[in-house]
Amino acid sequence: MRPRSLGARIVAAFVVLAFAAWLAIGATMFVILRGLDANATTSALADISQTFLVRFSNTVAQRDLQAIVAEIRSGVADSGTTIHVLRANGRLADLGDGGGTGSGGGGGGGPEPEEAIVIPADSTRGQTVSGSVPYTDGKQHLYAATVLRNPTAAGLGPRAIILSRVDQSGAEAFRDVLRSLPIVILVTLLVGGPLAVVLSRSVAGPLRRLASAASNLPLTAGEPLPLEGPSEVRELTDRFNAMAAELAATRAGESELLANLRHDLRTPLTVISGFAAALADGTATGEAAARAATAIEEEAGRLEALVEELGAIERLRMGADGIHPEPTDAGAVLRAAGERFESTASARGVALVVDEPTEGWPTFGADKLALDRILANLIGNAMAVVSSGGEIRLSARALAGYPGLVGPAVALSVSDDGPGFPPGGSDRAFERFYRGDPARTGQGSGLGLAIVMELALAHGGTATAENLSPRGARVSVVLPVVPSRT
Repeated sequence: MRPRSLGARIVAAFVVLAFAAWLAIGATMFVILRGLDANATTSALADISQTFLVRFSNTVAQRDLQAIVAEIRSGVADSGTTIHVLRANGRLADLGDGGGTGSGGGGGGGPEPEEAIVIPADSTRGQTVSGSVPYTDGKQHLYAATVLRNPTAAGLGPRAIILSRVDQSGAEAFRDVLRSLPIVILVTLLVGGPLAVVLSRSVAGPLRRLASAASNLPLTAGEPLPLEGPSEVRELTDRFNAMAAELAATRAGESELLANLRHDLRTPLTVISGFAAALADGTATGEAAARAATAIEEEAGRLEALVEELGAIERLRMGADGIHPEPTDAGAVLRAAGERFESTASARGVALVVDEPTEGWPTFGADKLALDRILANLIGNAMAVVSSGGEIRLSARALAGYPGLVGPAVALSVSDDGPGFPPGGSDRAFERFYRGDPARTGQGSGLGLAIVMELALAHGGTATAENLSPRGARVSVVLPVVPSRT
């Protein structure tokens, strides 16, 4: 059955890898030990043949040769060593006993090589040739052939003595491997087992914390997880923490939005409910009834404007309202906005001034309807907080560049000498329903600047808010000369 957990899979992978390593180590040890055993056997045979070489001379008689071979054979009788004498003509010598062989390979009761053992023609006395050949007993034999005399032109007489034993290097190597491999296995388990467990925990532990935090995300959104484990797990945890922090901020914003929305809906609904009840029970009659109807109509209009502005923001965020840029002269736009609000400003005793630039009005691409709404919201916000005798100034300036925007840009600004933003309020001025100070925001819906920001973003621009010294505030919309988003 396939392991389901990551930790179990890591341990299973370690077990499989360990088995593969044990097999590879065992096979390598077998090959090496078999070669060493074979070399040890042929070296031992060569050492025995050297004792024969010391007593052999080119003039030794056949009878003496037989006696020397018999003496050596008696000394190695218990080692399973077979002795043959190879003539210069390539035939095995007939030594007249069971340890040798007859001429041409016949006679004798001992096993003989099934293949000819070749001594190189240029081999000199004392050199040893070793190898492995099959014998007539059906087994593979290791042999060591020591050259007894230098090559002669006649090619007569003994040429080499051949000592052989059954090749048991494979069995010996296998037994050595069986004795050594348990130690390798034990060391692997003692060292690799804890490593596999530590590795499994270092990976699976942070992932389990991630899974637990994800399942309880609404409760743990503000608690960052520790960055532990491999770099990939650390990166995943870091991104999860960023996502959780963003979610926490979003949830906090949603809670504040709902609170503000509840506040904005309660006042007009209370007014509508109260006047409607007065009309229904006959309390409001005559002029009072007319005032009640007017109040209901005004509050209903305020509710309608609130819903329309909320819908406008969502449509802008979803891209439902298309932006259609066209060449725009900043001076013409600002003068038109000033003329549109001139009468309202005069009625409130507020001066509405359009600042003329020293280097001419910049031109840029923008949607005129969107631009009219941006300026209307900015001027309307300023008028809501400027008292009689105050001043609102409209200005525009060209920028060679602006952080986050591509290419040159144009900044449209609306400044006032009102109370300004409260501490920290300029950073949150473009949030929906944000009201930092009733003296600053007046009776608006709290959505005007949010709409300004969305319209600026739709052009590929942005909006900023700042306080002025000694008093007042300035809200600017920075738009690229060539809109990057349409």
